[in-house]
Amino acid sequence: MSYSRTIQSSFKINLKCLIWTMKASALIYLIIFGLCPIIFHYSYNIQKKILFLNFVQWPLKVEFSDPSSVGLEGARNFYLHTDQQVKIGVWQILPRSLLNNSIPATDEAYEAVLSNATQPVFLYLHGNSGNRASMHRLELYKLFQDLDYHVLCFDYRSYGDSDIVELSEEGVVMDSKYVFEWVMKKVNGSAPVFVWGHSLGTGVSTHVLALLAAENLQPAALFLEAPFNNIQDELTEHPFSQLFKHLPWFHWMIVEPFYKNNLRFESDKHITKIECPIMILHAEDDGVIPVFLAEKLYKAAMDSHGNDTNRVQMVKIDSSFGLGHKYICRYKELPSIIKTFVAKANKNQTE
Repeated sequence: MSYSRTIQSSFKINLKCLIWTMKASALIYLIIFGLCPIIFHYSYNIQKKILFLNFVQWPLKVEFSDPSSVGLEGARNFYLHTDQQVKIGVWQILPRSLLNNSIPATDEAYEAVLSNATQPVFLYLHGNSGNRASMHRLELYKLFQDLDYHVLCFDYRSYGDSDIVELSEEGVVMDSKYVFEWVMKKVNGSAPVFVWGHSLGTGVSTHVLALLAAENLQPAALFLEAPFNNIQDELTEHPFSQLFKHLPWFHWMIVEPFYKNNLRFESDKHITKIECPIMILHAEDDGVIPVFLAEKLYKAAMDSHGNDTNRVQMVKIDSSFGLGHKYICRYKELPSIIKTFVAKANKNQTE
């Protein structure tokens, strides 16, 4: 009799634990897949934080005023103040051939170098999170420097040591447009200017150049590293979205708010207005932006430019190299790809 009561008591305890576990699981499910998406849908601030990730500051404690502290030679730090009165932190990095020319580390001397540049000038637009001192970005600057190119890189508003101002697509586009126009004025036709965008920076750069096309102002060429076609598709395919993608209200909850709040980055529309040559670079093992989104962007560009492979090119890098989303800068063929495309763009400009 005692044994039977023990069994019954144990059964009741297990049943209560099971019911409690089921209730807890249901509550957690409702919070994760019900409450959180609703909060996300109606919170513009959360949407911006997820998109821009500017609160992820890495590396920490960067001395932006001293680029040599992160291993850059022949570089100066300075600030531009845009038409919207936003202070933008910028680095100017000299080409390798000028490092031994004893150029004074003054703003006047560096600006004179830029005004008299003969080597190509690269303006770099970075992706979300981090700042202009992030490791993979430094690797790319050094690659440009070794190719004997001038480099200018900067942080959008609320990144790095730039002014903390409300983020928006329009805001980062206006910051970038101002910097590009400043560079073009300084160079003043003495050297070709190239734009390089990475990840979110590809959405920024295509938007900027689409606006400038209306003013008949374009760079010598545009490089798009790890691009997406538009934010709606990128959000749908992002690894974090896969947790919610099964929900019938996923698109309404997660994707539509970005569009309604003008966080669109519609590169597939903007690229049709860009007149300069375009090079798209994407690693097939990119786990953040799937390569097929870059292929969609490439198709949009090709369709709008008469399938001209001299005008629009795409290089897909095999997954065996393991370069992922950030490290195309380590691709052994990249210097050759850049030099060849730069030479072709320069030839087109002079013809």
